[in-house]
Parts: sequence; C-alpha cells; structure tokens
Amino acid sequence: MSLELEKTILRKVGEAIARFKMIRDGDRVAVGLSGGKDSVTLLEALLLLQKRAPIDFSVCAFTIEQGKFLQPFDAMGEYMRGRGIDWTYFRDGASFDLLEEQPDHGCDMCSRFRRRAVYEVVRKLNANVIAFGHTADDFCESFLRNAMFTGRVSALPPVTYSRKREFRLIRPLVFVTEDLTTQFAASMGAPVIPCGCSQRTGTVRKTLRSAFADLEKEYPRMKDSLLSAMGNLDPSRLLDVRYLDLEGTEESVDNRELFPILTES
Repeated sequence: MSLELEKTILRKVGEAIARFKMIRDGDRVAVGLSGGKDSVTLLEALLLLQKRAPIDFSVCAFTIEQGKFLQPFDAMGEYMRGRGIDWTYFRDGASFDLLEEQPDHGCDMCSRFRRRAVYEVVRKLNANVIAFGHTADDFCESFLRNAMFTGRVSALPPVTYSRKREFRLIRPLVFVTEDLTTQFAASMGAPVIPCGCSQRTGTVRKTLRSAFADLEKEYPRMKDSLLSAMGNLDPSRLLDVRYLDLEGTEESVDNRELFPILTES
C-alpha cells in the first residue's frame, strides 16, 4: 500500500470526524460493509484511526444480505476473518421474501427493509454509531439529483440520528472521492462483491456519474467546489422567501455586489 495514499485518506476521514463530531469517547462504531470498495476503505480507515486517535472507541462491521449480491460473499468472509475483524453477516429473510413476492420493487422499499435489518443487527452488536461508506461522489450526486429532480437544495447529511435517537449515523468518507477508495481497496487486496442494484442502467445516478466523468476531464476540481458549496450557503441569494428581506428592513446591499457583471465599467 502507498503510504501517501493512506495518509491522504486518513487525513480526509479524520477531518470529517473532527469537523462534524462523528465519533466520541466510548463509542462503538458498526461499519455497514456492502461488499464494495467504499465500505471496505471506510472500515480499514477507522481501524487505523482507532489506534491513533486521542479518544477511545471500538470498531466492528456487519453485512446485510438481501439477495442482490452478484457473487457469493465467501471471499469477503475470508478476508474479514484473515484480518481478525469483528464482523457479522446477516441474511435478511424478509428481504428475500420481498424479492420473491415483488421482484420489481423499488429502491425505497428495499431501503426500508435494509434499515430495519441494520437497526436489528447493530442493536445486537451493542453499537451506538453506524458508519456508512458514502463518498464525496455520493454527496455531490445527491446534491445535484435533489436540485434537478426533486426541487430541493439538499444532500446527504454527514451526521444524523435514527428516529428514536438510538443510533448516530455517520458518513466519514464525505471528503474522500471514489478514485481514492478504488486505489485503497485494491492496495489492501480486498475483494469487491458487486450488488445487482449498482449494475442497473438508465437511472438518474448513472446519468449523473457519466456527466461528472465528462465534466471532470475539463474541471478536475468540480467535486471539491460542490462540497465547498454545501458548506457555504447564502440563503439570501436563493428563492426561499423565509430567508429574503422582502420588506427591506435589513441593511441594504450595494447592487454592484449582486450584479457585478452589469455594473463593471
């Protein structure tokens, strides 16, 4: 493994954990291992940080089998056992029944079943934090998808809580792009077990990914800019009337700031 690559990923994960207060002293963190490169990278990064962090926390991992993996999960099991990682594999019977009874069910229903299974498994692991492997790419795609197709300015939250606040849900790879997770997982020799859902074509996600790939050839720092935008809101320059001074009661703003192109000499 390249030490430079490891340092880069640990720095970015450490920055996310510190900025958003993702992990605290005494936490038990359960990593959702999906079989892909992102979740493997997240797990390995947290195991490395566990040894170096100034706080005390433990790490375990779990996998929810919903009948959609395109290969047997045995290779991942061998990898986890070889690394001596505390890992739980859970075959969700309800998801298999759903797959048989409603084979064309949508992603929303699948997510609901997975969420129920995740909470059930993590509760048994005595963990209070659940870590997901969503990367910077996922945050950017979510941001654009919501703006373009749902009419909302929103994205994935780096930290949130389950409905009853039983679990803290975190996404420590928010600043890590998928090109880095691809390199890191390969350097670790970790197996990648694809899910059928990731192979679907004709989806909004596939379209956005293709557009990103084309744009990044010309604008390689585009994802960095989008991530910065998500953390640098200016509601007064948007269309939500809750944040606009429609009555002119606030201190006025020089129009040259609002329309710099029109007022240039």
